[in-house]
Amino acid sequence: MPAGRPIRATLSLLAALLLCAQAPAAAQTAQPPAAHLPALEQREIRAQLAPRRYTTLAAEIGARIQRMPVPEGGTFKQGQNLVQFDCVLQQAQLDRARAALDAADKTWQANRRLAELGSAGQVELDISAAETRKARAEVAAGSAVLGKCNLPAPYPGRIAEQRVREQQYVQPGQALLDIIDDSVLELEFIVPSRWLVWLKAGARFEVRIDETGKTYPASVQRIGARVDPVSQSIKINAVIDGRFEELIAGMSGQVLMAPPTH
Repeated sequence: MPAGRPIRATLSLLAALLLCAQAPAAAQTAQPPAAHLPALEQREIRAQLAPRRYTTLAAEIGARIQRMPVPEGGTFKQGQNLVQFDCVLQQAQLDRARAALDAADKTWQANRRLAELGSAGQVELDISAAETRKARAEVAAGSAVLGKCNLPAPYPGRIAEQRVREQQYVQPGQALLDIIDDSVLELEFIVPSRWLVWLKAGARFEVRIDETGKTYPASVQRIGARVDPVSQSIKINAVIDGRFEELIAGMSGQVLMAPPTH
């Protein structure tokens, strides 16, 4: 037993020296970095160009498409006709409704004169008046349907996608055209929510668009109404200052914006 004491003492000394050598390395590993930024602030902020207004135009009647004067990618003005339907049947139905209204009105006028002479009863007069109102309502309905035979543009813009072709028969509610208003291009991107202490509507910055390789001036237009609690970010809507023909919706780029240093 006495002979084993030196061996145990040597082993204990070696273990103590090993722990002392590992302690500084462990302390250095566990020490947090001096400066820490959220992941969103460490990445570049990406933005995408979007049109100010966009929608899908659909057919309101069932008919054959006779003409689509503006091709895909073409520009149009507000009120310009984008789709013209073949409405021969609708026109014939309106003509029939007008003829029925004319006959009903003449019957009512005749019954009214007879009622004044005492040769027609009040019931007959009321029935003829109701038939006249019914025929007038059918004329109004036919005129409304005929008014759907042309599809005017709700605002100026461009045809983004043409979903149907001329001479194709479409059903009510079927999508026809995707249109955009690219007179003003907006930028959509996400920034850290802590930027709200200095980022305000109207703030100016620049954006570098990948597709053109150029930098363009922009300004913040709207700030999102809600902060994402998970990513601690908020959506920003900005607008390109000026008109640049080479820019089109769907392009993307890098937002050149950073918090103030002071």
